[in-house]
Amino acid sequence: MKPTPDAAEARRTPRLPAPAPLGVVIARVSPAVDAGRFPVKRIVGEPLQVSADIIGDGPNRVAARLSYRSRAARAEWQDVVMRETDDDRWTAVFTPLTLGSYEFTVTAWIDRFATWRHALTERATAGRVDDRDLADGALCIRRLMLDAAPGTAAWLDAQAQRLEGAAPIDVRIAAALDETLQRRLADVRSPDGIARSGAFEVVVERQRARFGAWYEMFPRSAGTDPTRSATFEEAAARLPDIAGMGFDVLYLPPIHPIGLTDRKGRHGRRPARAEDPGSPWAVGSAEGGHFDIEPGLGTLEDFDRFVARAREVGLEVALDLAVHCSPDHPYVREHPEWFPRHADGSLRHAENPPKQYADIRPLLLDGPHWQSLYDETRRIVEFWIGHGVTIFRADNPHTKPFAFWEWLLTGVRRDHPDVVFLSEAFTRPTIMRHLAKLGFSQSYTYFMWRTTKRELVSYFEELTRPDVQEYFRPNLFVNTPDVLPAGLQTGAREAFEARLILAATLGATYGLYSGFELCEHEAVPGTEDYLHSEKFECRTRNWKRPGHIKGLVATLNEIRRAHPALQGDRGLRFHDTDDDHILCYSKRSPDGTDLVVVAVSLDPTRPHSAAVELPIEEWGGPAGRVRARDLLGDADTVWSDRRLALALGPGHHVARIWHVAPAGGHLDRSGRKVLQ
Repeated sequence: MKPTPDAAEARRTPRLPAPAPLGVVIARVSPAVDAGRFPVKRIVGEPLQVSADIIGDGPNRVAARLSYRSRAARAEWQDVVMRETDDDRWTAVFTPLTLGSYEFTVTAWIDRFATWRHALTERATAGRVDDRDLADGALCIRRLMLDAAPGTAAWLDAQAQRLEGAAPIDVRIAAALDETLQRRLADVRSPDGIARSGAFEVVVERQRARFGAWYEMFPRSAGTDPTRSATFEEAAARLPDIAGMGFDVLYLPPIHPIGLTDRKGRHGRRPARAEDPGSPWAVGSAEGGHFDIEPGLGTLEDFDRFVARAREVGLEVALDLAVHCSPDHPYVREHPEWFPRHADGSLRHAENPPKQYADIRPLLLDGPHWQSLYDETRRIVEFWIGHGVTIFRADNPHTKPFAFWEWLLTGVRRDHPDVVFLSEAFTRPTIMRHLAKLGFSQSYTYFMWRTTKRELVSYFEELTRPDVQEYFRPNLFVNTPDVLPAGLQTGAREAFEARLILAATLGATYGLYSGFELCEHEAVPGTEDYLHSEKFECRTRNWKRPGHIKGLVATLNEIRRAHPALQGDRGLRFHDTDDDHILCYSKRSPDGTDLVVVAVSLDPTRPHSAAVELPIEEWGGPAGRVRARDLLGDADTVWSDRRLALALGPGHHVARIWHVAPAGGHLDRSGRKVLQ
């Protein structure tokens, strides 16, 4: 009988070689960003829990370990035994203790002894164990002895002899199932069916990358004469006031020489008048470029003294990284090949649609001379690091190539792991998240435009998703020189207080632009632009004028420093209220020891009352009662009912902040529980 065409074809088709049986599968390793393409982020001393699905062929039991090491130190691999916590889900924890890059991997193998032990347990339950079963266990132990240290091998040999001995069978079964034997064997690596995951990276940064309060100021507006730029010496006089409000970071817009060509005047109008100082973001003039200081501010030595004085009062200086130039920048003359041009040869204007910047020229970072531009930008960053700057805010990073940022951030962080980068990108969410994956420590958010209860809950549930939290750290600015949110333009003090409290408690990092604490609210009609924008003129202010909220700022920053729950973005939970004008949420520290509850009125114009549903039983333990300290007042109350009645708004409190702990002790004035 002739073979069918299909059968004949099958015989002619070469058979693929069968893979060697591994016996173990490792899947769904977490945390991982895009399957390990990008690193996850942690802070020094912050535990990292690694999990993976691990399964073995057929009835085989498996064992696994987590291995990790610091890349910078080229340290030896450290091993942690993984434990099964759920069906086939294995976990282990390690804590990075130094800055820089770490890597971890998961290794798993068939655990011959555990497989035998599991079968023995089932046979013992059925009363079907015989000498042959125990001899098989002894043989398994002796095979594993080959990988054990001499002392352990001798001890294991003695255990194998116990299984083969003449003792009653129930005694030998008990010896086989002894937990000490299982633990000692768990430390012995088995070569059977071994499988390894890929290596995953962890970028470990200092606490300031995750937690801090930022204050943005134009040093040229720190004087008393609005007709000229203040100097760094004059600006230094403001440092104690800023530090007194509890800020950690002082962010300065560009401090470099400002171009004259196409300079914008007051209110951003053109042409500028001779006395108009221009926008600091138009970097570069006859006086120099990115390595130089705007003459009105002083000299490089003056800047060094300013940075030193900021440190003395506990402030860290952050500097704007503007990767573009004015038409007068020395680069235009020295490196014309670095700039994109129109067909007629003229330089293109910078754009961030729908905005156009006539006084700024972009750099051709994706052109044929990209490498020299990359190197020059790295040189700029290194220069300012050398002058005490360890935090950079990147201006409009989404208008630059992704490859540029990944190259720059990776290289700088390798040599300077303490440097923090903030991404100022108000663009599509996917792009903002991708920039965070590329290495930015923090990112601006849409917080300024999220005002209703539904918007805030939805947005922060998005930001605090477990997968997003692995790489995206929000910095909640309440305003910027570019944005005076519509909700603040009424000038209502309560509106400023509510937005401040939301930012300071919803996010571990937040910021405000100077003037917010004075409730400045004059806008160009129909826009979000400040009427007297510091981008285009020097300002003077009375920092003690009536109506300021500096006291509240200081109190909030003190509360944030006292409570670990507010120093991270994990543990945020929203609670139901029956009035959409009142938002209530809690934040809990990762170790569960600190709990803060916040309620905020979203309507500064009218009083509102609401009932809030709180999980008192969960917080209070068996007693079902909790003690709450009002951190904006001094009341110490006990909550035992799931429903909490609130009255917020004008005539009441605009917000309430409580530290909550199980009843049975009292809380000191900082809100920390003192056990009796």
